[in-house]
Amino acid sequence: MQVRIQPSAISGTIRAAAGKSSMQRACAGALLRKGETRIVNPGKSNDDLAALDVIQKLGATIRFEENGDLLIQSNGIQPANKEINCGESGLGIRMFTPIVALSAEALTINGSGSLLTRPMHFFDEILPQLGVSVQSNAGKVPLQIQGPLQPANIEVDGSLSSQFLTGLLMAFAAAGANNVSISVKDLKSKPYIDLTLKVLEDFGWKVSHDNYAVFHFHGKSPQDNGVLTYAVEGDWSGAAFLLVTGAIAGGITVTGLDVFSTQADKAILQALMDCGCRLSVQEKQIEIAPLPLKAFHFNATDCPDLFPPLVALAAYCEGTTVIEGVSRLSHKESDRGLTLQEEFAKLGIEIVLQGDLMLVKGGTGVNGATVHSRHDHRIAMACAVAALKAEGEVLIEEADAINKSYPDFYKHLEQLGTSLSINPNLMAKS
Repeated sequence: MQVRIQPSAISGTIRAAAGKSSMQRACAGALLRKGETRIVNPGKSNDDLAALDVIQKLGATIRFEENGDLLIQSNGIQPANKEINCGESGLGIRMFTPIVALSAEALTINGSGSLLTRPMHFFDEILPQLGVSVQSNAGKVPLQIQGPLQPANIEVDGSLSSQFLTGLLMAFAAAGANNVSISVKDLKSKPYIDLTLKVLEDFGWKVSHDNYAVFHFHGKSPQDNGVLTYAVEGDWSGAAFLLVTGAIAGGITVTGLDVFSTQADKAILQALMDCGCRLSVQEKQIEIAPLPLKAFHFNATDCPDLFPPLVALAAYCEGTTVIEGVSRLSHKESDRGLTLQEEFAKLGIEIVLQGDLMLVKGGTGVNGATVHSRHDHRIAMACAVAALKAEGEVLIEEADAINKSYPDFYKHLEQLGTSLSINPNLMAKS
């Protein structure tokens, strides 16, 4: 699919999409909790749909109601299929693999697209310590798993991704772990672990920690088998693109976000304050509009998904913006440091990669150009946002990559007044 975007002035009010980080964790919680769970504001991204497919293959049943709510019925893990496919979801495979390992059945965990190349050596090293037989494809999918997982005192490396820890925390809690702990070295993305702990608490489990270095489990909490209602938060990761849109082409109002959220990407607000745009953060809405923008310094180590919207913002900021945390980008849907550098070069923006730093030289003007998503949803969205004040038309190839996390993104841009056209039939150049 190709999308053509013309320079546009935007305005209006838009509601943030459901957060896939919250939605996928809720799916896991609903599977592990016996009884019925009502999900309010369920997500519909490709990653969300993959999570729903996984929990159904692990024994849950789902039903959408007329009002849009999702009902999930589960009696715990009772695999209905020998193969689980997590699509392209990095969180999905890292979170569900330890959960799958709770079963005594031999199961295969697979994925598609970029997930086929992502490293999974973590499970080869950790799961055997928990009584789980695991065989990977040289550290990649497919994974052959046979449990049941037995909680034990272990130490894990948290530097690659917090998502591995999320899966272990959920599996240990559901297995009724008591008087055991997980020690973590060099944990990154602590806010995502805060979100995991909050979801576990909402679903009836209590996990405590000592400054994110040691996590303690307190046995299986009594659970009411009645209906539990869980509301999926608005997605700060997707909303970051909307907020940057307002800052460079605004002004707009964004609703549906929890300003007290533990989501890591809420940190976009700090960058927006630092760059000098007009910003009003209220409990029910965020109003944002352009002012002369200046370069800023931002540490994205704990929120690496913010790199793409931050680069789009920095392109319009006078001076050189410095973003820390480049080392977190190599195992995403693309190698995002290099991808951002190469695609934004086509738009006339110079990006220098200097160790763990990304230097974006902004304020020089954004060219019209043809760019490629590299099959990465956040690259497609970053290019679309940057196009809004470009000096000419921007054509995005493989623009449907957005379906992974934010399928309504282009529709939302149109609702705000963006002039764009979509050609679903044109095949992009490889």
